[in-house]
Amino acid sequence: MNREKRHEIFSRLREHIKEPRSDLEYQSNFELLIAVLLSAQATDISVNKATAKLYPLANTPEQMLALGEDGVKQYIKTIGLFNSKAKNLIASCKILIEQHNSEVPEDRAALEALPGVGRKTANVVLNVAFGHPTIAVDTHIFRVSNRTAIAPGKDVLVVEKKLLKFVPEEFKLDAHHWLILHGRYTCIARKPRCGSCVIEDLCEFKQKNIE
Repeated sequence: MNREKRHEIFSRLREHIKEPRSDLEYQSNFELLIAVLLSAQATDISVNKATAKLYPLANTPEQMLALGEDGVKQYIKTIGLFNSKAKNLIASCKILIEQHNSEVPEDRAALEALPGVGRKTANVVLNVAFGHPTIAVDTHIFRVSNRTAIAPGKDVLVVEKKLLKFVPEEFKLDAHHWLILHGRYTCIARKPRCGSCVIEDLCEFKQKNIE
């Protein structure tokens, strides 16, 4: 995979996906943080259904803390790992209030210090909320990066570092969303829709599914 081919791949994805944004629904940086925290090992649809009922009652750290761990559980119990997520959510709200003036910090170390927030979540918040050219590697991005050979790697950190190295600067801000959406709707896990893929002729996947 050379530089010219990568540039053409992202040019086509930009043209095909004109509004690259997360499927998660949120209205503030805090809502974004909570939604991404809840989305681990869960679908965006299930998170949106839960937060649609939760956020009208609690969409600030103070309101969430007042709701309490058990109160939060009532709204997120349809989401996987809801017990640990409720615990982490409340603990994170306490830290935001006590250490960050109830604001979501624009700092990787501070974000990753929040319970339940790992590198991927921090990358999403830094990218979406603050416009940092970070790339959060989830299962979709990992799969697409390896299949296409844009940035192959054995683990998510290797893939992330290669993407940051190889993705042309003009595409880095939105690369995260283009790759996720491409993986979610076209380059799907079990049976990729290669025949309708806008980058099929550029992709280096040897077992293409052309129908």
